[in-house]
Amino acid sequence: MSARRMEPGLLALAATFLLMPAAQAATGKLVLTGGITSVEGTAGGGITPWAMIGTQATENEWGVSASSSFTETDDYRLNTYGVAAAWNERVEFSLAQQRFDTGITGTALTGSDLVLEQHIIGAKVRVLGEAVLDADTWMPQVSVGVQHKRLDANALEPTLQALGARRSGTDVYVSATKLFLAPGILVNTTLRATNANQNGLLGFGARLGGDESRHQLVPEVSVAKLLRNNLAVGMEYRAMPNKLARAGQAAGLGNGLAADDWKDVFIAWAPHKQLSLTAAYVDLGRIVPATTNNRDQRGIFVSAQIAF
Repeated sequence: MSARRMEPGLLALAATFLLMPAAQAATGKLVLTGGITSVEGTAGGGITPWAMIGTQATENEWGVSASSSFTETDDYRLNTYGVAAAWNERVEFSLAQQRFDTGITGTALTGSDLVLEQHIIGAKVRVLGEAVLDADTWMPQVSVGVQHKRLDANALEPTLQALGARRSGTDVYVSATKLFLAPGILVNTTLRATNANQNGLLGFGARLGGDESRHQLVPEVSVAKLLRNNLAVGMEYRAMPNKLARAGQAAGLGNGLAADDWKDVFIAWAPHKQLSLTAAYVDLGRIVPATTNNRDQRGIFVSAQIAF
């Protein structure tokens, strides 16, 4: 989406993030302990947020970051662009824009190529613990976050209306991250309240065939192992609501709108303290199996992040 189509408030906020004085994050964190930028724009793994606060900012500092990621599966492509700002290793604000190429599904539903666009505004606050300072105790770092999402459905709008799916929604989550410095292991668990269909890319909730608009709690887990001070490997799991399933049955599609949980295995490398590169094998399960021959959507995820 071009800048002229972005809401003025979002454009101004993005500019504020990127134009903050570079002197603010003068010390920085241990390499990779701030995570990367997830597909929703917040600091964490590729598909789930962590309790860690992003950027290189530590105590009494501002920090900023910018990121880009690309995901390609058998039938779909997702591009995400994000910026974030953090203060005092306590608060993080983020913006993300997603462009979802619906491939054969869009062609089947609308008769032409279809790209969905989603905008995500996020905030995260550390409320308990400090992952590095508490590494020799059992105390995790705990953060509470919120993500407001708005979907531009374009030609898919009539389909979502027929299913009773909304075009905007808000997720609330709690993340706990435990860093074990000696063995170089990080474990994160997140509990999310959401009604998003495929992370919001297919709207929020559904009313056709029964009211599935309410939020539900779903778990997310990440485990990472530091192989050396700038190289880590790990895996993630993210449960997905299945709120379109009943609507799909009511529309005569059987399990054609069923959703599965997301999973990945990743490697992250920081060739420079301010730069991190990540690659992952992803398994996103079924996404609109009615048009994709019930295929699991497996493929690659790559991302780059620069942080100060």
